[in-house]
Order: sequence, then C-alpha cells, then structure tokens
Amino acid sequence: MAKELVRKLKLQLPAGKATPAPPVGTALGPLGVNSGEFCVKYNDATKDRMGDIVPVEISVYDDRSFELRFLTPPTPFLLKKYANVKKGSAAGSKEKAGSITKAQLKEIAEIKLPDLNAYTTEEAMKIVEGTAKNMGIEIKD
Repeated sequence: MAKELVRKLKLQLPAGKATPAPPVGTALGPLGVNSGEFCVKYNDATKDRMGDIVPVEISVYDDRSFELRFLTPPTPFLLKKYANVKKGSAAGSKEKAGSITKAQLKEIAEIKLPDLNAYTTEEAMKIVEGTAKNMGIEIKD
C-alpha cells in the first residue's frame, strides 16, 4: 500500500543551522514529524551551502515519514548577496540600494532557473531584473 500524502509545507532556513526550535518545531510538531530527525537530514544536505538561506519543501505522509525537496535560494537573498547590501531600498526603484553587473544578473538567473516559470536564461534574467528593480538594485553594464 502506498503512503498517503498528508501535507506539503515550505520552510526557508539557514543552511546547516536548522534546530527543532521554532519555526521548525511549530511547523512539524502538529503533524507528528520528528523535528530532530528533520534537522539532522536538512543540516547534512545543506552543510555545503553555509551562509545561504535554503528553502525546503517537506512532504509529510500518513505514517509520519517525510521527504525533502530543496529549492534554490530566494531571489532577494541572492541579489543582496551579490550587491553586497544588508537590505533593499524601502522606496523601491526610486532609491538605489546597490548595484550588480549584467554578468552577475545572468549568474543569479542561472541559479534560479529551475524554480522560475521560465524556459531560457534570458527569460529568467528578466524576472530577476524586475525583482532587483523593486529592491532598488541597479543593473550596470
């Protein structure tokens, strides 16, 4: 008999630093999932990406087992990392918070391509460029 999917949930956690404390414990506890076991699996799988935020999609089954699917880091996180800024502009495109080059934009788009609704790197670049504009991050040639 196949396992029945009870729930899917997504969490964004620092790579290699998940603990059973909130938000992990509060998300998984009511579903009966062992949060300690989740933390061990998550930390082992993400230890090579320390310093990044790594989203994970957790599929929880009726027998309290779970599967993890790792996603690419959030676009705003990558933009802030490449632009070397703490946060984006509060005024969006009216106020500049930092800048990245076209090459960095392409690199971010290639990282994000598997999780974006785009088929080519050029389409992904347009999506990332829109996020950068809203954050006040300028794209320089």
